[in-house]
Amino acid sequence: MYQIFHKFPHFNVALVTYKQVLTTIISTSSAFLMLTLPAIIHAPNSKLLAAEVVSQDLDAAIFFQQGVTFYNRQDFQNSEIAFRKALERDPNIGTARNYLGNIFLQQNRLNLAIQEFGEAIRLSPNLGEAYYNLGVALQRQGQKEAAITAYRQALVVTPTLADAYYNTGVLLYEQEQRQDAIAAYQQAINLNRNHKKAYFNLAIVQQQEGQIEAAISAYQEVLKIDPENFLAYNNLGSLLVNQGRTAEAINIYQQAVVQNAKNTSAYYNLGVTLYNQGAWNESARALKHAREQYIKEGNIEQVTKTEQIMQQITQILAPKQLPVNQPNNGTPIITPPVEQLPANLPPVEDLPINTSVKDTTTLPNLTPNKQMTNPK
Repeated sequence: MYQIFHKFPHFNVALVTYKQVLTTIISTSSAFLMLTLPAIIHAPNSKLLAAEVVSQDLDAAIFFQQGVTFYNRQDFQNSEIAFRKALERDPNIGTARNYLGNIFLQQNRLNLAIQEFGEAIRLSPNLGEAYYNLGVALQRQGQKEAAITAYRQALVVTPTLADAYYNTGVLLYEQEQRQDAIAAYQQAINLNRNHKKAYFNLAIVQQQEGQIEAAISAYQEVLKIDPENFLAYNNLGSLLVNQGRTAEAINIYQQAVVQNAKNTSAYYNLGVTLYNQGAWNESARALKHAREQYIKEGNIEQVTKTEQIMQQITQILAPKQLPVNQPNNGTPIITPPVEQLPANLPPVEDLPINTSVKDTTTLPNLTPNKQMTNPK
């Protein structure tokens, strides 16, 4: 299963909802655009904050530090109490307001979160993470344009926030501004060469825009960073087959099943590709694995399709009385695409600076016609 791990595990609060947005090119699996709402960037951890002067009022500084400690323990009730006490002593601690906004955001109290982030910005206009977090809250409310504005302001203050570009790309894609989304994802990658989600989303959008070679390169980068991303394997293999690079596609599918023996789509795609190459025995072995997994998944329709191919292979391999010099060739087939949703939802990704939390969104159904040969 494709998993993305949080840099700070105690902020693992997001679930990711997948929607199919693109059907892959050959008789394979569907591609899924993994567009997820961004993580929350908040202030540095308590160890770093201990060296910072957040207030000239000693008691306010102590309460603030207690708030950070409770926050890092996910004790949000006591964290809020401590930050409130700090603000009673010194109402000008912008970072405390940012923490309160994060607490409310995790509790889905979005209006209060937006209010606190606004106060944090008013008190600390150069606090880039406050603009970023405001963008998260606005995005969760569906205020897409306002969220984009907040992310862009975050980048004015802190130009190194790769996820601000990434999240902007998500929103631009949702507004059908694909070229702008591509540019945003590329900016995120320029700042963070290990941003696997940015690479993955970039590949999908490039594939939709017909930029096939660029999409292939982006998928390859995904797999360098995240070799367990089964969706990237399947999508890459499909594109390679469509480009006539069959041997490379077979290699990709084989890598996929080595990484994840339960990658049903990869087994199926491998079997179909080998079948079309006349490698009957190898095809039968791959399809047998796919059939077993489809049975476990209860995917009766795909079990039937797989069995039909296996029956054709059996007929091809069966001893026959043939006329002299009469070849025994099978007819290559192209079967309908396989639609397979991930079994589990991945947690959130790392961010370049500061601890962060990820949120989610449900995407619109953007599925084009199936068996698309030239994505637009």
